[in-house]
Amino acid sequence: MIHLIVGNTGSGKTTYSKSLKQKTNGIIFSIDKWNKTLFLPDKNETDGLNWFLERIERSEALILDLIHQLEVSNLDSILDLGLSKYAHREKFRTFTKENGYQLKLHYLDIPKKIRLQRVLNRNSEKGETFEFEVSKDNFDFMENWFETPSKKELEMQL
Repeated sequence: MIHLIVGNTGSGKTTYSKSLKQKTNGIIFSIDKWNKTLFLPDKNETDGLNWFLERIERSEALILDLIHQLEVSNLDSILDLGLSKYAHREKFRTFTKENGYQLKLHYLDIPKKIRLQRVLNRNSEKGETFEFEVSKDNFDFMENWFETPSKKELEMQL
């Protein structure tokens, strides 16, 4: 089973993923952790969104290979990858369908005010789910970048 964890910044995707891991004995793929470990140390101030998107695409090529291995082992994959755009989510739905795997989309619909407070708290507390600071500008950017799943999309389960 492949679990797509969807929600805007501060919705609790990583916390939810950890809870789901306990219920499913799945493996979590958290793009924030991958970015912090593999890419952020090399990031320059002039590197923008496309720089991140390119690296995320490369990471996901490896993640897709690992999902095949987990499916053979009958272990769930929990994808905490942002999945902010319909097309990004569709990429994983297509992969799932082409390979005969099961998919479940988990949408965390949390009000903006609560999410912003969570982000500010996470920035200052640097607790268990902290990987890097999310500025107010980054938070605001994601508000416009994120595509809320439609009712039809939420009903599309394989």
